[in-house]
Amino acid sequence: MTSILNWRPRTPFYYGWLILAMAALGTLAATGVSQVVLGGIQGFILEDMEWDRSTIALAALAGTWSSALLSPVVGRLADRYGPRWLMPFGLTVVGICLIGFSLCNSIWQFFIPYIVARGVSNPVLIGIVPRTAAVNFFRRKRNIALSLTGMSRPVTGAINIQIISAFAVAYSWRTAYRYLGALSFFLILPLMVLMRRRPEDIGLLPDGARPREIGEEPSPIDGHSGHRSAIGNRDQEFNWTAKEAFRTRALWFVGICTALGTMGGSSIGFSMVLYLQEEVGISKAQAAGVLSISTFMAISNLGWGYLADRFTPRWCLIVAMVSASASVLYLLTVSSLPMALVFGLVWGIFTGSIGVLEQMILAQYFGRASYGTISGTLSPLQTGALGLGPAMGALVRNATGTYRWLNVIVAGSYLLAALLIFLARPPALPRRASTESPDRAD
Repeated sequence: MTSILNWRPRTPFYYGWLILAMAALGTLAATGVSQVVLGGIQGFILEDMEWDRSTIALAALAGTWSSALLSPVVGRLADRYGPRWLMPFGLTVVGICLIGFSLCNSIWQFFIPYIVARGVSNPVLIGIVPRTAAVNFFRRKRNIALSLTGMSRPVTGAINIQIISAFAVAYSWRTAYRYLGALSFFLILPLMVLMRRRPEDIGLLPDGARPREIGEEPSPIDGHSGHRSAIGNRDQEFNWTAKEAFRTRALWFVGICTALGTMGGSSIGFSMVLYLQEEVGISKAQAAGVLSISTFMAISNLGWGYLADRFTPRWCLIVAMVSASASVLYLLTVSSLPMALVFGLVWGIFTGSIGVLEQMILAQYFGRASYGTISGTLSPLQTGALGLGPAMGALVRNATGTYRWLNVIVAGSYLLAALLIFLARPPALPRRASTESPDRAD
């Protein structure tokens, strides 16, 4: 068994790209219980179980909040152990739960496995752990790597909606989830064998620089110790501890900025179909198509990664926030299907980038040694904003009788977020930076 775990394939390309591909497969299994997939296939479950729609909504909410509670712990574990053990563990839990709730005959038999699967899958297989792996394996190409990781969730979610729907029509939704559970079990061994915590574990350095090519041996870096990288000065970075990072104004500004963007995006996204139906006058199917287009535009994250390399993630996020504000105000003028399609396209491009650009900034400002801990600790703030968005939309609609005021509020929140990220300039290095080498985090 030890020989199997020590084996790794000889790849004609940098091993970090294989890490990203394997992480994407784990995300494919995990998004079967994501909020967007559950929303897309809930009709099959409701028809079979004869439940009320609020039952599924409550399960989704509870699952989302459970992931928020676990995220800080998972972040610390990601820094310490990496994806090699965490992702197989997550797949084991998710596989058991998928098969478990595919056999359900009552609400509690659905709720318990779904909430557990959602709570574990989001930080372990979709968010924190894959992102931490991307940050550890890449430096010069880190923004592109994070862009690809950010694309995995919406792309695999869209794939799962189609696969589960096809199985549900041909057989049943239960059959679809059993196969998805089997896929989870199938992926456990490949991830256990192929995934690694850091490139130093296999004699490499970030981006594929080989120590023997530059005459130095790599030194492992953990959250408490590390050494100078063997790469040249232009590739060195200072690694903050989580405690140091949370003392900076920049970190909190970035976190609050993303929370505002997340709340705005979730409120508009949740109410978009109803708004377009009631106030623009297009059909439900057409409105759903606009929402689908905006979601699909997550593929633009790759372009944002390229732009972040040229102009810095901070300036890209400022542009994204201001443009998102303008697009929401444009929604107030939409009066036809073509105009609605333009809105979905533009809004999706700018709002889909917010979370990814935030992760780029965190990695750029604070390095990789404590990235998982920092990202995981901020996660409950963003998850709370994700849950507040739909509630805010409903409250504004009930209070004013229209969603139009929601657009104005969200546009203002995007502008406030842009101001915060403008103020979130790179923090001054802590005092120990003057006496310690780059790539060190005590």
